[in-house]
Amino acid sequence: MILRMGAYSYKKRHRLTRRDEFVRLSRLGKRCDSTHFFAVFQPGSGPDSRLGVTVTRKVGCAAVRTRIKRLVREYFRLNRQVFKSSYDINVIAKNGAKFADNGALFSSLEALFGRVEKLASS
Repeated sequence: MILRMGAYSYKKRHRLTRRDEFVRLSRLGKRCDSTHFFAVFQPGSGPDSRLGVTVTRKVGCAAVRTRIKRLVREYFRLNRQVFKSSYDINVIAKNGAKFADNGALFSSLEALFGRVEKLASS
């Protein structure tokens, strides 16, 4: 079995990178939440969904924040095809995320992205 790694890559075009993109999302986007995260999202302008991750210092030290960001990006990379159309999404970690294990964070992200897809299509 041959896997095409390009389908699961996480390139720069899949990321929110500039401050004005995050500010626009926070002003104009819809909001939803799950156990450990909440998301601000709106329909995207390009062909691909894009992800931004915000983890504040209140959540934990640098190692904890980096771990959470890495897990969110990995989940998005593997499940980006769930979205039927393109969205700009900023995932923001709640304070309790630092205590959760990887399985709990993945299930919380699954619920969150399901809500984003449901709210965006309505």
